[in-house]
This record gives sequence, structure tokens and C-alpha cells, in this order.
Amino acid sequence: MAPPTGTSDAPFGRMLTAMVTPFNADGAVDYPGVQRLASYLVDEQRNDGLVVSGTTGESPTTTDAEKERILRAVLEAVGDRAMVIAGVGTNDTLHTVELARQAQRAGAHGLLVVTPYYSKPPQEGLYQHFATVADATALPVMLYDIPGRSGVPIALETLLRLAHHPAIRAVKDAKADLFTSSQVLAYTELAFYSGDDTLNLPWLSVGAAGFVSVIGHVAGADLAAMIGHYRAGEVAAALEIHQRLLPVVSGIMNRAGGAIMVKAALKLIGQDAGVVRLPLVEATTEQIALLRADLVAGGLKITGD
Repeated sequence: MAPPTGTSDAPFGRMLTAMVTPFNADGAVDYPGVQRLASYLVDEQRNDGLVVSGTTGESPTTTDAEKERILRAVLEAVGDRAMVIAGVGTNDTLHTVELARQAQRAGAHGLLVVTPYYSKPPQEGLYQHFATVADATALPVMLYDIPGRSGVPIALETLLRLAHHPAIRAVKDAKADLFTSSQVLAYTELAFYSGDDTLNLPWLSVGAAGFVSVIGHVAGADLAAMIGHYRAGEVAAALEIHQRLLPVVSGIMNRAGGAIMVKAALKLIGQDAGVVRLPLVEATTEQIALLRADLVAGGLKITGD
């Protein structure tokens, strides 16, 4: 299956969602549900890319075999009309290489590689980790810079070095350092994607290619419209969408964590993705009530319980 074609400034597409993994009530992966959700995100929420088995997909609690089968299910469902990016990052370089090669064999269009978490490696360790993974396959790589979870940011100098690697094409940024990222954008050909829904519009203003979103599960079409308006010079229209979605961002991102609240939100809009796996737990009745109000305030239609 030939992957969709990106552009030089947006090699992985523009509107991507970091997709949750649907589970059945017993905690097993719901593979038909995986395909339904992927199709919904592409066909109704206007995503031209999906990240599979990222942290929002509960990658720490899915096995390597499950990751491969999830990836193949998504590729079968939407791989002819959306970029499908496999999350393969771990804090073990050799394991990450194994997952990257597994993803290539399965047909992934690209890789998302997060900064090794907990280990807190020095910058030279980050450089060698990312370069080693990028050398392991022929797939394009998106780095994921999220020091709030990994413990270590990718420094400016390290990003400038990594930009010379031909396979490293982009960065998903959840560091919120727009100035440093602007320097990387100015001095390299790396594409940047907003990895923080609170800063989607500001990211566009400094040259981001697009978004890797969490709220894209329920507001992807709105975010795609925001990107379109901004790129057309219709800044006021983009700002209107940004402001309208503020309660949606707050409700999903600021209460109990992305995967928990996304699955609650999907159920509220009639796209049930099942339960979460421990150590995550289900949203409380109070959290769901507040989330319902946030989604309605953001203009979303509630159809489920």
C-alpha cells in the first residue's frame, strides 16, 4: 500500500491525532474498534495523519505484539488516505530499534521517537539514541520532545545536530519553548508539529507544519479548519476557532490526563473507545459531568452518556 504523499514543509501531513487504543471491557485490544476509530478520525475529523501507539495510545501497557497488530489494523483501515506514524520510542535504544524495524515490516509510513524517559541521559546520549534509531530503518522520523514526561529536553544544539540526519524530518514539540524552536525552524529544514493543544495557534504563528493533537479525537475537523484559515491568511477566523475550543482543551488536557479524558469524551460523542488499562483509571462521575459541560461550551454535539 503506497503511503499518502507529504510535502517538504509538512512531511507527515498537517492534522494528526495521537490516537487512543480502544479496549474491550476486559482490557483486551478491540481491533475492530481500532479500525472504526481510525476511519472516524480520517473520514469525519479530517485527519490526514494518525500517530499509533504513542503515549495517548497507552503504549507503556501494550505489548510489542499488540503494537504490531494495532498498526496493521490502522494501516488496513486508512493507510491509503492518511499518514500512519508508529510510536516506537522507549528508554531502551535496542528495544526502540526493534520496534522501529517491526513497524517498517508492518508498513508504517513513519516513526515517532520520544526522548528516552526516566533515564535522563545527557545530550550526547540523546543524540546517539535518536541517530541509532534513525539509522535502523528507511522510514522518516519525527522526534518527540516532551521534557515534562521524559525529564530531559532536547537542547538546541542537539536538534541542530540531529537535523543533519537525512531520516530525521520533524519534531513533535511539547516543550513550549517557542523561541528555541523558532531558532531550529530558522536554521534547519526540520518541520515542527505542535504537541501541546494549548499552543496550537501560537505554534502556527512561528511556522509549525501542523498539529499532533489529543483533542483532535473530538475536534479534529475544527483544528483542520484552523490550519486552513491560518495558512490562507484568515487569522481572525483561526483565532475564533482557537478561542471556541478553549474549554475542550481544558476539559480533556487539564483534569485527569489525555487518554482517560479522551476516552470519556469519545463516549460522550457516541464513539466509545472502551476502558483504560492500569495504572490509568476511568474518569469519575464528577469529571465526566464537567467534561460534558466543556464539550458543549466548545460547540461539540453530545450524543452518548
